[in-house]
Amino acid sequence: MKVLIFDSGPLINLSMNGLLFVLEDLKKDFDGHFIITDYVKKEVVDKPMNVQKFELGAVRIQNLIDKGVLETPSSIGVNPEKIRFETSKLMEAANHSVRLRSQPINIVSEAEMSCIALANELKKQSIESLIAIDERTTRVLSESPIELEKIMGSKLHQDVRVDVRNLSDFKDIKFIRSTELVYVAYKKGVIGLEGKRVLEALVYATKFKGSAISFEELNDLKKM
Repeated sequence: MKVLIFDSGPLINLSMNGLLFVLEDLKKDFDGHFIITDYVKKEVVDKPMNVQKFELGAVRIQNLIDKGVLETPSSIGVNPEKIRFETSKLMEAANHSVRLRSQPINIVSEAEMSCIALANELKKQSIESLIAIDERTTRVLSESPIELEKIMGSKLHQDVRVDVRNLSDFKDIKFIRSTELVYVAYKKGVIGLEGKRVLEALVYATKFKGSAISFEELNDLKKM
């Protein structure tokens, strides 16, 4: 069994670009499960469903849930209470790892941490998983946490210090961005558009709707 865990960002990105439909086709070839946690559902369905400006996106994502394209952790035998408990622990660890003038800075959300919590739980069960996430901070926290000093320092224009001692639960997590998801969809021919500019238009659309990917990475992707 394979599992693709969705954070809020890629779902919102695909929705804003009118590309949520690709998930249904990608799921058919995935031979696994597309999972969203309760925290992610709260961000992409429950809250926006009550805001007229964002209601349509929430309806579209709920439709994917109703169709079984997006599933909950309990559908693969993971206790939601376990995820909630582990999410709280990860929030504490992450948001106390980066400090400005000795004061901790909140750098992650519950939705993001719930995805890490689920990935860690699946790892214990020897289940392969991948997290779809567009936010750079959580990826860096896993892949190279010391880099957060440079990233956060640049954002805040002040010296920031990162304590990596409590970040062991963030190691060995695999990620994919909405840009790569759309790239895969394009290569599989499920986009439904033709022309030499389609791929370029797709990857730039995801970047400008929140996918943390550099222009150099985009150029490399277009050449593949």
